[in-house]
Amino acid sequence: MARPDRSLPIFVVLICGAAVATLVPSFYGAAVRDYESARVFFYCGLLFGIAAGLLWLATAPTARSATEQRYLLSLLLSYLWLPAVLSVPMIQLRADLAPIDVYFDMVSALTTTGAVVFVPERLTETAHLWRATVGWFGGALIWLTALAVLAPLNLGGFELTSEANPGTQRPSHRGQIGAVTASGRLYRHVLLVFPVYLGLTIALTIGLTLAGERPLHALIHAMSTLSTSGISAVGGPKDGSAGVIGEMLIMVFFIFALTRRSFSEGFGRRWPGIMAQDREVRMALLIVVVLSTFLFIRHWLGAYRADALGDVQGAFATLWGAVFTVLSFLTTTGFVSDDWAAAGDWSGLPMPGLVLLALVMVGGGVATTAGGLKLLRVYALYKHGTREIDRLVHPHSVAGAGRLGRRIRQEGAYIAWIFFMLLLLAIAAVTLALAATGLGFEAALMFAIAGLSTTGPLIEVAGQVPLSYVDLGDASKLVLVVAMIIGRMETLVFLAAFNPAFWRS
Repeated sequence: MARPDRSLPIFVVLICGAAVATLVPSFYGAAVRDYESARVFFYCGLLFGIAAGLLWLATAPTARSATEQRYLLSLLLSYLWLPAVLSVPMIQLRADLAPIDVYFDMVSALTTTGAVVFVPERLTETAHLWRATVGWFGGALIWLTALAVLAPLNLGGFELTSEANPGTQRPSHRGQIGAVTASGRLYRHVLLVFPVYLGLTIALTIGLTLAGERPLHALIHAMSTLSTSGISAVGGPKDGSAGVIGEMLIMVFFIFALTRRSFSEGFGRRWPGIMAQDREVRMALLIVVVLSTFLFIRHWLGAYRADALGDVQGAFATLWGAVFTVLSFLTTTGFVSDDWAAAGDWSGLPMPGLVLLALVMVGGGVATTAGGLKLLRVYALYKHGTREIDRLVHPHSVAGAGRLGRRIRQEGAYIAWIFFMLLLLAIAAVTLALAATGLGFEAALMFAIAGLSTTGPLIEVAGQVPLSYVDLGDASKLVLVVAMIIGRMETLVFLAAFNPAFWRS
């Protein structure tokens, strides 16, 4: 008998995952006596399970071991067809919802973008839980495929430290990689990584519940934090009941979106030391400290002019709102602290939304659920810049930091710069496409960055006037669907999948 991890096609595995995911809102609906929603999700899950079984029976006679390239292409295509499958329960639950809106919402959730296309009051609590579950499922999918598929191909940020070219395997490891197929690695990482992902979600849910959050909202916010989707049934933690304690708990779990080493190397005694020495964590800490200090000083000067320096509570609230919101948008989650907007009450100055645009473009860690340019690429550009400045002063100096440090400063910085240019070109292309659908330049730019960075809530707080996905036309939504998929898979991965040399490697 063939091993299941070697014979199951990825689309069958994803449909099985969708079938299991429907049990979450189904059980919740039954628990709160929302039997109509519970039946819809249970029957849809049963339908997905039967469909997956029939598809496996149809493809089993011709099943063959899939390569990393085939898995990558299948993953790209799954972001197009899987949201249509996940839309079935929502359409059955609410027949008055437009199919394009439901499809857009599922793409947004699966890519962990978290764009809100429905007014929250229009959906039931069970439907909100389904949106969060899809986002959580999308986050788990990124964790697994990044480690099992993108890492061997030196894509998704791994190309910065690998000596092989992006999209190709390291020559010295061909024998080892050939011994374990892509399916085998994916199966192994499911056993290793998914329990950690599930355990962290449960831990944060319990913590938020103990902090005073309603259990349903605690579960949704925990799912959204681990997946960085920013999905919420009440507008985020700022509208919840956990308060500052809940925001502190959420901020602690943001570290899993800053570096893959936070969850891939265990939680033993060495974990604090690993985090302290991690390049991405240190770069994130530098960004948070510098920007939060800048924002606090800006408001302090405003409070000085308004003669409000005696309000110590307002000062601490301003500092906390800046730290939490900066870290939230750096991880592309999009949660806003309750004290972010309240800082204006202390200083009389609004928070600059342009800072948030820059943060989401930087993004979180490699092989995490965060989007954006990624911290490791920013670190490579930073180290390259500091080295070039040193050479201006000491032209004949020789830099240290070992082989890996030289790799990051030289080839890594070159690749990071290429990716940065591709990201800017993608932003320009999506902005032009959205402008062609009738949006103004500023609004089109906001939507483009939000889609490509997978930070849906960005449009509500970054501009002078809050924007909304509800008011978009169908053409604009289709453009954003493509943008969210490209942003989730990254432009370099997207181009590599359609490069003939990638398939010959």
